[in-house]
Amino acid sequence: TGYYGDGLNAIIVFAACFLPDSSRTDYNYVMENLFLYVISTLELMVAEDYMIVYLNGATPRRRMPGLGWMKKCYQMIDRRLRKNLKSFIIVHPSWFIRTILAVTRPFISSKFSSKIQYVNTLAELCEMIPMEYVHIPDSIIKYDEEKCIKRRMR
Repeated sequence: TGYYGDGLNAIIVFAACFLPDSSRTDYNYVMENLFLYVISTLELMVAEDYMIVYLNGATPRRRMPGLGWMKKCYQMIDRRLRKNLKSFIIVHPSWFIRTILAVTRPFISSKFSSKIQYVNTLAELCEMIPMEYVHIPDSIIKYDEEKCIKRRMR
């Protein structure tokens, strides 16, 4: 978590690579409690505008949150939190994430859809937000470096 702008505008960083494996027997219980924790944290932290940076890179498919879970999250976030969200940045979007968002677009508000931004590299992210207070996990940095090397080799 970091802050940007003149006010205390929060930047919430969410790394999907740390989500629990869907093969866990208590997966639904863990995800339910994780969601409640995230929402209560957001409600405490967010007084004004905020943005979410969703780090998708280095995340195996079995750790990706399911469509049902994401829909429930969106529906349970209160209006104030939805309204104060200025942008939802997805770093290293996979084909899967892009497809899910394309399929769900008719079911989510156009206001929310317009807040979603895709960013392919950490360098691109640095151009969009101040990074001095944003912690990027080592696994994401390594993933980004490997991806950039592969791109240069093409």
